[in-house]
Amino acid sequence: MKFLLLFLFLVIGFVGGYAQATSKKLKAGVVVHTVYFWLKNKGNQQDLEALYQGIKTLVPIKEIQTAYIGTPADTKDRPVIDGSYDLSITWVFKNTKDQDAYQIHPIHLKFVEENSHLWERVVVYDALSK
Repeated sequence: MKFLLLFLFLVIGFVGGYAQATSKKLKAGVVVHTVYFWLKNKGNQQDLEALYQGIKTLVPIKEIQTAYIGTPADTKDRPVIDGSYDLSITWVFKNTKDQDAYQIHPIHLKFVEENSHLWERVVVYDALSK
């Protein structure tokens, strides 16, 4: 009987732990802000590094919940992939209020002022989770 109870306890614990580890929670109202940058001087590593360093100054802004900075991934070439950009960011905000506050944050405004000379094109996609 003790063996059976121990066995059940272990199985339930394992299954419960597995379910918890693999479940994902969807959060309604979260804003995912993704920005793609194309450099004026395509292929210029100094400009790419300068833009990267400028973007890193944005990360401490408290409204940003999660931050990703990246370059085009070396994924399999497919017609739907646009890897022509040089650098991208993805910020996650708790809500639209936080995203709005980020847009007028002094650090963000300073970043745009000091770095806009580096890019020729910027495309922004903001998504609101359902």
